[in-house]
Amino acid sequence: MNEHHKAYAAVDLGASSGRVMVGRVGPDTLDLTEAHRFPNRPVRLPEGLRWNIAGLYAGVLDGLRAAGAATDGHLASIGIDSWAVDYGLLDADGALLGNPAHYRDARTDGIADKVWATLPADRLYAATGIQYAPFNTLYQLVAAQGSAQLAAARQLLLIPDLIAYWLTGERGTEVTNASTTQLLDPRTGDWARGVAEPLGIDTTLFAPLRRPGTPAGRLLAPVQEQTGLNSPVPVTAVASHDTASAVAAVPAAAGERFAYICTGTWSLAGLELDAPVLTEESRRANFTNELGIDGTVRHLRNIMGLWLLQECMRAWNEHDVEPLLHGAAQVPTLRSVVDASDPGFLAPGRMPERIAEACRATGQPVPTTRAETTRCILDSLALAHRRAIEDAQRLAGHPVDVVHIVGGGARNTLLCRLTADACGLPVVAGPAEAAALGNVLVQARADGLAGDRWAMRDLLVRTQPLVRHEPSGDRSAWDAAAQRIAGN
Repeated sequence: MNEHHKAYAAVDLGASSGRVMVGRVGPDTLDLTEAHRFPNRPVRLPEGLRWNIAGLYAGVLDGLRAAGAATDGHLASIGIDSWAVDYGLLDADGALLGNPAHYRDARTDGIADKVWATLPADRLYAATGIQYAPFNTLYQLVAAQGSAQLAAARQLLLIPDLIAYWLTGERGTEVTNASTTQLLDPRTGDWARGVAEPLGIDTTLFAPLRRPGTPAGRLLAPVQEQTGLNSPVPVTAVASHDTASAVAAVPAAAGERFAYICTGTWSLAGLELDAPVLTEESRRANFTNELGIDGTVRHLRNIMGLWLLQECMRAWNEHDVEPLLHGAAQVPTLRSVVDASDPGFLAPGRMPERIAEACRATGQPVPTTRAETTRCILDSLALAHRRAIEDAQRLAGHPVDVVHIVGGGARNTLLCRLTADACGLPVVAGPAEAAALGNVLVQARADGLAGDRWAMRDLLVRTQPLVRHEPSGDRSAWDAAAQRIAGN
């Protein structure tokens, strides 16, 4: 690897699996290969649903060892991104106090009413710009109040920051992930102490804030020995919320009026803005304002996403999505649709039955085959994408001409085509590995191998396979389906 081409390791942790990717970057080069993939399986313990964080860390070490082997031990940097809101608590000695709680754990049930009795939802939104979700870090911390674990805690680290701490011994809180906690002011990029203090949340638990592209330490000697790397590799703070990394890798041109949809277990649909939208109308529309790279704001809505299909596949014991998609393509468009943002679909279990029940309750044909259920999910997601993008444009006064779909769903041709038809806008699909690519690009930029975010995106356009889907058909059927959902 010469001085104009370097290798970077992207640790990309998802809710069901983690992987370590190697990105090779040069002036006209951006290659990404998978060094190691490992499962991320939560564990149901007597105290609730918890992450197996030790197993996750072991997978990271195995992945860094594989990345080192793939690069002859020469990694220029390591960056870590993961899902949002969850955290680990450290005691006075820096030791982890138990396994981090999973965001789908039931401990936050009913906590919102307790919070809103002190700080009403409209005041919370005006201060933080974060949409209500029962698993936001704010509600998790209120739920934990009075516990022995929280009483013993001296520091809180979000998941990617916890992994970085174990690798380097250095503690910090990366700002894009911190913005998802509902405890950060998106206007200042600092903690919203006027929110935390009335709720009894001690912000001194949080480590100092870091910005994407800043140093996060170097590998500790025992970690270097375990991974077989040649030198104390630096760890770089990237946009550590995986969605922030994915949006950094949206292949848009400077000046292009675009919306994005980051697809995977969740669909995150919205706009990249220069300032948050903190209006009451935005709150009621359930939009969030999370921070991105270079001081940008991700004004977006969380949609249940391909979680619906993943849960159906789990129920069916089906491991290959392609036959389902092939069958779904034969089912008539918009035969049955559900509200893909309905919180009733948040919990795991019985997903095919719950979708059928929702269709039955609204007087629609009930899906009876796997193909019909799959088509119902994809049509419903396309409608949810349409609603989010239309609402985002209206709320922000920011019209768009094209929609970029990045993440795993970019490989789902049927979903991309349906989204183009539903939105009446061209959809550019790709890259599928957006979070890892954004992670790598922020490291390369910190290392002097990439320019501003538009130069980063230009490199993506020149090196990554992208597919453009033009809208087709009559939008009236989508209009009618949208009215059907709105009326339920």
